[in-house]
Amino acid sequence: MDGILPLWKERGQTSHDCVFKLRKILQTKKVGHSGTLDPDVDGVLPICIGKGTKVVEYLVDSGKRYTGEITLGFSTTTEDASGEVVATKKIMTPYTIEEIDRAMAEMTGTITQIPPMYSAVKVNGKRLYEYARNNETVERPKRQAVIAEFKRISEPVYDAEQKTQSWRFDVSCGKGTYVRTLAVDTGKLLEMPAHMSDLTRLASGGFTKEQAVTIDQVKEAVANDTIAELLLPIEYGVADFEQVTINEDLWLKVRNGMRLPYQDFGLTARPNQLIAIFYQKQLVSIYKAHDKYHDMVKPAKVIRTEIGE
Repeated sequence: MDGILPLWKERGQTSHDCVFKLRKILQTKKVGHSGTLDPDVDGVLPICIGKGTKVVEYLVDSGKRYTGEITLGFSTTTEDASGEVVATKKIMTPYTIEEIDRAMAEMTGTITQIPPMYSAVKVNGKRLYEYARNNETVERPKRQAVIAEFKRISEPVYDAEQKTQSWRFDVSCGKGTYVRTLAVDTGKLLEMPAHMSDLTRLASGGFTKEQAVTIDQVKEAVANDTIAELLLPIEYGVADFEQVTINEDLWLKVRNGMRLPYQDFGLTARPNQLIAIFYQKQLVSIYKAHDKYHDMVKPAKVIRTEIGE
């Protein structure tokens, strides 16, 4: 069984929980996910099965889209609603739409983020959340994040009793973006403690909410012997790559992992991105520029050595 399953992860379970359950349901150990979702977050979680696990890293690198909520007035240890409150500041005069939109606009483009302490980023061999759980502090590495779009999608709601203010947003962002931190940093621009009070992932790895299926639907498909109808070909994992179709003579070389002149693939210049190699409409290999020989390309990953596998 090979392919990609766009799963809808429900709240209350970890990404690893989903993989564990699917291994049992599908009766295969070769199951992996692309892009962890926190237990409190629901949304699209692409699952790679069988040979599909060979393209999981390329799905992780793809852009993502979320919808969620930002709340001003207090911040938390985890930067979301699950953490303990660490700072509060009452909002006596609600922020205007113009002020909020201006702050959000400043968070678009290429920005610098500092990962949350409750995250899986490694520093000196330990995860940041390990330091956080031990009440230890450590300097966190700055990271670049690309925010393609970050916009408010609801009217801001002011809670006169709690002296807080919330609104919903949509964000399209690149690999490695912490949406929690995006919410916190938006609050900083407004000089208010803030946190991400809700989040749902609408798209990931080129898959959308409309394509996603639940674990219960997967169980039902296995029981009805229709699971093949839910699985998408592993070729979906390289949909955004430059693609080259090869003939039989070249296939015999590619299947053996040979380095080759880039001109053999019909390329007019040394590639600066990964190239997806197809034979008989199947993805067979991923090639990249050779780091030593300027006129050559070499396999970054061999996907298939037999056609029809």
